[in-house]
Amino acid sequence: MLILLPPSESKTAPATGNPVMPAELSFPELSRDRAVLTEHLAEVSERPDALEILGVGPSLADDVARNRELATAPAAPATDVYAGVLYDALDVSSLAPEAREVADASLLVISALWGAVRPTDRIPAYRLSMGTALPDTGKLGAWWKPRLTPVLNALAADGVIVDCRSAAYAAAWKPPAARTVTVRVEQLKPDGSRSVVSHHAKHTRGLVARALCEIGGAGRPLDTVEQVSAALAERFTVELTEPTTRKAGTLTIVVDPQ
Repeated sequence: MLILLPPSESKTAPATGNPVMPAELSFPELSRDRAVLTEHLAEVSERPDALEILGVGPSLADDVARNRELATAPAAPATDVYAGVLYDALDVSSLAPEAREVADASLLVISALWGAVRPTDRIPAYRLSMGTALPDTGKLGAWWKPRLTPVLNALAADGVIVDCRSAAYAAAWKPPAARTVTVRVEQLKPDGSRSVVSHHAKHTRGLVARALCEIGGAGRPLDTVEQVSAALAERFTVELTEPTTRKAGTLTIVVDPQ
């Protein structure tokens, strides 16, 4: 099983620790691409129009400044660096040991800077979004796609893929449709209709990822879309649209009104 996650826009900058060791990150096939992009990001972040290029406001100037020192900045496990609603709900650090083993093996964060990282990969805090178009690269989703596809296709040779990514990060790699389900979150309204609420969706996707780690850690097989759906249905209201050979399926999680 693979659980695909987006990174968070907000990140916790490690205060201490050794810097990133590129050769020790997962998927060393991406090392050259990471190095090119890290250097390019540092150059862009030196420019007077850096905030405009990176699509952020003046309040995030310090985050952009950190991009200039990624090679020497302290690094920490990815799931400690990524913060925000989804990662708060996932709360990897509080998982039982068996569930943590599943998390380390199954969670995969698609990153605008690193391409793809595992929870234990040590990275520094950075500021870069997949929807950004850098000079000489264009939009990063399109830039990463031909680079990630052969690497992640090999990783996803069998087993189910649970896709919790947002649209910008989904553009960087399209997993095998027949074994993939995208997690969609809909909220019931008082009149019985439904709406999509982005903030609540992030929280729910974090809970779904955590639940799958816990269920897998308990020894329950999660090898097919049907097994994943049945297991989640014990904790959530779930509607499954089966995948086809051409189109990924959908796991719709229906949440109560807030």
